[in-house]
Amino acid sequence: MNNSIKLSGRLENVASLIPKGAEFADIGSDHGYLPCYVCLHDESAQAVAGEVNEGPFLSAQETVKRYGLAKRIDVRLGNGLEILKDGEVNLVVLAGMGGALISTILDEGKDRLKSIKRIIAQPNVGERRVRQWFYTHGYTITNEAMIKENGHIYEIIAGDKNPTTQEMTEKQLLFGPRLLKQKPELFYQKWENEYAKRQRIIDQMKKAALPNDNKIEAFKKELTWIEEVLRDDSH
Repeated sequence: MNNSIKLSGRLENVASLIPKGAEFADIGSDHGYLPCYVCLHDESAQAVAGEVNEGPFLSAQETVKRYGLAKRIDVRLGNGLEILKDGEVNLVVLAGMGGALISTILDEGKDRLKSIKRIIAQPNVGERRVRQWFYTHGYTITNEAMIKENGHIYEIIAGDKNPTTQEMTEKQLLFGPRLLKQKPELFYQKWENEYAKRQRIIDQMKKAALPNDNKIEAFKKELTWIEEVLRDDSH
């Protein structure tokens, strides 16, 4: 049965950013597939799988037991990072939730992050919020990737603890500093869709009884940025 876990493309991408021998926590681990997959492929890895809901917590326990990994993966029930003990992990994964929730979990568990050298986030939406959190808390974005799954384009963002603050413009927070340089095919797909979406939002806001001019202007600024980015070395 060894090595027989099949991960989604998203989680496989996340797993590829976890270095050999990592002691990591998967927060919101669901069935515990990610930590099991990593530990099956890397005999030196150790993990904590955290779940806030009892159903997934029991599922994760079952998965860990099925693959004979109970000595290397500790499944815990609890909220966010509060399940962690000081210094027991050096990497945290937060995948498959909104960017606002990821930022909240990191904020509420700041005191548990002293030993955390890398955070890997895979927000379903709200990527800018995650980048903003990294930027304001001393994590430099070292890797960004995009993957399309079930019709949705996801971004994976890894940040490494860095004593030197990374300079980040508003534009980089929106698009991603590394994705702006790489511009994979999915980058164009995503931002063409986002351009159309923002235009629709502006049209709707203008029809409101009391249009919010500040919000309209903010969206218009983003439209200009998207135009620039898509036009620049257009594919």
